[in-house]
Amino acid sequence: MDILKKIEMFREEEEKLRWEGTFGDYLLLLKEKPWVAQSAHSRVYNMIKDAGIEVVKGTKNYNFFGNQLFGLEESLERLVEEYFHPAAKRLDVRKRILLLMGPVSGGKSTLVTMLKRGLEAYSHTERGSVFAIKGCPMHEDPLHLIPHHLRSDFYEEYGIRIEGNLSPLNMMRLEQEYGGRIEDMLVERIFFSEDKRAGIGTFSPSDPKSQDIADLTGSIDFSTIAEFGSESDPRAYRFDGELNKANRGMMEFQEMLKCDEKFLWHLLSLTQEGNFKAGRFALISADELIVAHTNETEYRSFIANKKNEALHSRIIVMPIPYNLKVSQEERIYEKMIRESDVSDVHIAPHTLRVAAMFTILTRLKEPKKGDIDLVKKMRLYDGENVEGFNAVDVSELKKEYQDEGMSGIDPRYVINRISSTIIRKEIPSINALDVLRSLKDGLDQHPSITAELRDRYMNFISVARKEYDNIAKNEVQKAFVYSYEESAKTLMDNYLDNVEAYCNKAKLRDVLTGEEINPDEKLMRSIEEQIGISENAKKAFREEILIRISAFARKGKRFDYNSHDRLREAIQKKLFADLKDVVKITTSSKTPDEQQLKKINDVVARLIDEHGYNSTSANELLRYVGSLLNR
Repeated sequence: MDILKKIEMFREEEEKLRWEGTFGDYLLLLKEKPWVAQSAHSRVYNMIKDAGIEVVKGTKNYNFFGNQLFGLEESLERLVEEYFHPAAKRLDVRKRILLLMGPVSGGKSTLVTMLKRGLEAYSHTERGSVFAIKGCPMHEDPLHLIPHHLRSDFYEEYGIRIEGNLSPLNMMRLEQEYGGRIEDMLVERIFFSEDKRAGIGTFSPSDPKSQDIADLTGSIDFSTIAEFGSESDPRAYRFDGELNKANRGMMEFQEMLKCDEKFLWHLLSLTQEGNFKAGRFALISADELIVAHTNETEYRSFIANKKNEALHSRIIVMPIPYNLKVSQEERIYEKMIRESDVSDVHIAPHTLRVAAMFTILTRLKEPKKGDIDLVKKMRLYDGENVEGFNAVDVSELKKEYQDEGMSGIDPRYVINRISSTIIRKEIPSINALDVLRSLKDGLDQHPSITAELRDRYMNFISVARKEYDNIAKNEVQKAFVYSYEESAKTLMDNYLDNVEAYCNKAKLRDVLTGEEINPDEKLMRSIEEQIGISENAKKAFREEILIRISAFARKGKRFDYNSHDRLREAIQKKLFADLKDVVKITTSSKTPDEQQLKKINDVVARLIDEHGYNSTSANELLRYVGSLLNR
């Protein structure tokens, strides 16, 4: 469809959504749709909830954040359930400034932007519709027109609580334009828009010497004083500060902790009492969510200052740490690359995963338990099965440090190094080794990395390289083994038959001759030796396998190739060991013969068709694995 046609259709749809009527008409509307009168906090919570919630392994995943924020499920659940949900229920937490605290490039700004854009879209929906007194620069809640002495009666009839007082400007308009007849005052539907300064505001502090408090609360229009005769006449005042314009929605307070104190004091009464002082008027009511964000260093400095104690109790701090899951970090890189001008460059499979491994290792803290290392911890956090550990161990690991994920390498650094790799290589394909090399080179140029940190990070690059070596060998192994999964399954079934006979002191029947034969000790040992099972430990290992099979059977599950990590690893290594010489000769031969050439071409074709490589990256992978096998 033509883009101009889409613009026209959007305009027509918005026109259909417009509504205008008297306050009397609005009350009739409230009878049908009581949710229309929801508070700003309630609107934000319902916006998130209406987008859908999925529960995965006991953690709530909010679809609202699904396509932009990755690996922050636990932090987002805490944010929604500990702040937005109780605030929507009018509990005391709504009287707090929401302060998002976390490291740079951790997703704080993205989260706030999502809330803003989400509110803009939500205000166009039935459930998110917002109504205001027509012509009011602050988009005031029409229910402020109900006199205080009638509000308890209104609650009994409508079940809706009213908070806040009618603004000075609308009080004057009610008397002068409508003769005090509340029921005749016009009400209209409004749509949030940051660009049009309706329901969404952003305040960014500048030089304290030059910035005016009017940026927050509005200012006197001196050109109209002669006409209206007084500075206390609301018609001589511009209600155009960020607190005015963000009423009914939300205001982002950028770099709040760097702001001059006089700006912060206005937030005290706004958060606690729902009003603020502007000009020579009584307190002006405002219903808005105030979100600020900062890093940990600035926050520690802020709370150390005793002068800020009054504001401390008005702030609820929500930590937004870095993502600690490799698979989610990959998604972050994929998103950033998709949004860049290098999205057409071929990135070989596992490249972003290996980069993500390095990044996550820099963010993790050393486990306090001696039986687990950082690599195992990384795998557990990513939801992988690690032999000897379970969900309880993961939960205990997460409790060891309250500030885990608040430091380490940020995603922008990695993307910058990937971009550098693409530009420097000048070919439309990069692989994991290219990126690891670039990450290593970039550590010297990173201004905030100390010599001690650099040595630690260099070690993590080596760890990521070893992980890639295993991935690369496994990838080539899969490509060389025809019908890899079938071969693995056949070998494992054969092994399990022999183990069962061994443990039960039984014999096997030869499928060809039908004669009874002893369990194949040579076959079993050839597999077990791949993962270091000693002669003395073989009996215990085989019995453990049999117990695992029985446990699966009791639960009605089938024990398969992926049911036991160590056995799967042993099967893979055994298959690869059998093929190692073939792979070694084929990949390292400088002048391959016709048969070797055919084998190489078959493997390259399989890597391209089944594993996502292109011709360049597939050949690079084969050469690299050949060099690994020749060491």
